Amino acid sequence: MDKETLLAQVTSKAQSWLDGNYDEETKREVRQLLQNEDKRPLIDAFYKDLEFGTGGLRGIMGAGTNRMNIYTVGAATQGLSNYLLQEFADLEQIKVVIGHDCRNNSRKFAEIAADIFTANGIKVFLFEDLRPTPEVSFAIRKLGCQSGIMITASHNPKEYNGYKAYWEDGAQVLGPHDKNIIAEVNRISSIEEIKFNGNKELIEIIGKDMDRAFIETVKSFVLSPQAIENQKDLKIVYTPIHGTGSKLVPDALKAIGFTNIIHVPEQDITSGDFPTVVSPNPEEPAALDLAIRKGIETGADIVLATDPDADRIGAAIRDDEGNFVLVNGNQMMIILVYYLMTRRKEYGLLNGREFVVKTIVTSELVRKIADKMGIEIFDCYTGFKWIADVIRKNEGKKKYIGGGEESYGFLADDFVRDKDSVSACTLFAEVAAWARDNGKTVYQLLQDIYVEYGYSKEVGISLVRKGKEGADEIEAMMRNFRANPIKQLAGSPVVLSKDFVKLESVDYVKEEVTTLEMPTTSNVLQYFTEDGTKVSVRPSGTEPKIKFYIEAQGGPVTSRKDLRQAEAEADEKIKAVREFFGI
Repeated sequence: MDKETLLAQVTSKAQSWLDGNYDEETKREVRQLLQNEDKRPLIDAFYKDLEFGTGGLRGIMGAGTNRMNIYTVGAATQGLSNYLLQEFADLEQIKVVIGHDCRNNSRKFAEIAADIFTANGIKVFLFEDLRPTPEVSFAIRKLGCQSGIMITASHNPKEYNGYKAYWEDGAQVLGPHDKNIIAEVNRISSIEEIKFNGNKELIEIIGKDMDRAFIETVKSFVLSPQAIENQKDLKIVYTPIHGTGSKLVPDALKAIGFTNIIHVPEQDITSGDFPTVVSPNPEEPAALDLAIRKGIETGADIVLATDPDADRIGAAIRDDEGNFVLVNGNQMMIILVYYLMTRRKEYGLLNGREFVVKTIVTSELVRKIADKMGIEIFDCYTGFKWIADVIRKNEGKKKYIGGGEESYGFLADDFVRDKDSVSACTLFAEVAAWARDNGKTVYQLLQDIYVEYGYSKEVGISLVRKGKEGADEIEAMMRNFRANPIKQLAGSPVVLSKDFVKLESVDYVKEEVTTLEMPTTSNVLQYFTEDGTKVSVRPSGTEPKIKFYIEAQGGPVTSRKDLRQAEAEADEKIKAVREFFGI
C-alpha cells in the first residue's frame, strides 16, 4: 500500500473517532494527531487495530485504534465477558479477579474493566491497590473464579500498558479459548456495544487476606529452614523498581525467616513514570544500579529486584573479589533448578515422576542437570502460558518441581500458573543461605555447577524496530532467514535446524526431516552447530523487537580455575555469531 492511500485510510479512521461517541479528552488528542505536520504518529495510532492476541493486549497508551485506551480495554473486556457468558452459561454466578500494576492509567483501566464485567452480570474481585501479577493467578484459583485480568505491560517502557487475560486454572488463556475470545473481541464493531455502566454491588474489594494466604503458601515450600535460621542475618537489598513487588516481597522474605531486608528508598516510591530508571526491566543492567550501589554501601550479600508487575526477578551476587555481578535469566534458572533438584534428592523426595520445564530458548545446561538427576524435562515455547500448559497436561500424573525462561521468569511448585518473582526472590535468598551454610557464596555455587555440568554462556540481543516500518523490516528478516538456510555459525557447521512455523526439524548429519511435536506453530528459527552452539531467532510477540538468543559452549572444565578460559572460548564464538548476523 502506498503512503498516500495509507494516510487517507488512517485519516478516515481518525475522523470517525471525532464523529463518534468518544470522550472529549480522546477527541482532543485525535485532533492533535491530525493537525501534526509529521504524520507518522497518526499512522502508528490508526494504521491497524491493537490486536487482542493470545496473551491479551499490549501497546502504547493514547488515542487510536492501535493504542491502549479505555475503548480498546473496553472492547477487550466486553468480548471476554461475552465469551464467559457463553462458556459458563450453566453457572449461577460467573466470577473474575482484576489486578493492576503501578503504571499510569492502570487503576483507571482496572476500574473500567470492573464496570464492564459487572454490567454483564459477572462478579468481580478487585484488588484494593496494585498487586503482583502472580497474586492474580493465585486469587483466581483460591476464589474459584472462571477468569481474571491483570492490567500491566510488565517490564515495557513507561509509555506502554497492557491487559493479560487468565482462565479458571490461573494460567494465561490458551486454545481453544484464546482464539474464541479473540473472535468475540473482534466482533465488537462499535463502542456502543460496550457496556460501560457497571453494577457496584457485584464488585468485592480484596487485598490483605489474599496477601497473607499467598505468603503462607510460599512459606510452605521452604526446603532449608535450618540454613535460613543459621543465616537469617543475610543482608538482602531489595528493590521493586517502583512497582508491585513492594506489596509482597519484603513481607515474604521476612515470613520465611530473613531479618535483614534493606530497601532502596528512591525505588520504593510507586510510580508509573519509573523516575530512577530508563527501563524498569531487571534484564537491563542499569535497572539494578541503585540497588547495587545500596548493596555496596551496606555491605549486602545479595541484591534482588522485581519488574513493575513483579513476575520477573533480577539479582546480583558477590564474585570472589567481592564485586557485585549480575545473574542473568539463564543462570537464575540453572541455580534454582539445581537447588530444587538437589535438596529434593537429599530429602528422598524424588520418586521418578518429577519434571521441570524450560522454554526452547533457555540454556541447554538445564537439560544436562535434569538428565543427570534423572528428572524429566519438557521444552516449550517462550511465554509462561506454555509452561503452565505443560503443568496442566501432567497434573495428577507427575510432580512439577520448577520451570522458567531466560527472560528472568521462574516458578517453583504450581500454586500459581504464571511466573512469580515473589517466590523466586524467597527461593533465591534461601539458596544464598544454604550456600553460605555450606561455606560457599552463590557465585561459587554457580561455578561448581559449571564444573560438574560443563560451561556455557548465553547472550540475548534485541533489535528494536518501531512502528509499521519496523514491523515490515522484522518480517522481511524472518523471510530472508527461511529463504536462505544457514549452513555454518562461528566456524562450526550447522548440524540441526528447527523451524517452528513449519514444525519441522532438519538433521543435516542424518539427512532426515522430522516433525516437531508442539501444541501450535510459532515464528521461531533455531540452529544447532557441531560444537554445541545454539542460536534462536524470534520476533517478540509483545514489543517491536526481533530477538537473537545465542548459547555457546566453553572448553572442558575440571575445576573453578578452568572457567576463565572456558568463558573466553565461549565469548569468541558469540562474537563470531554476532558478526555473522550483523548484531
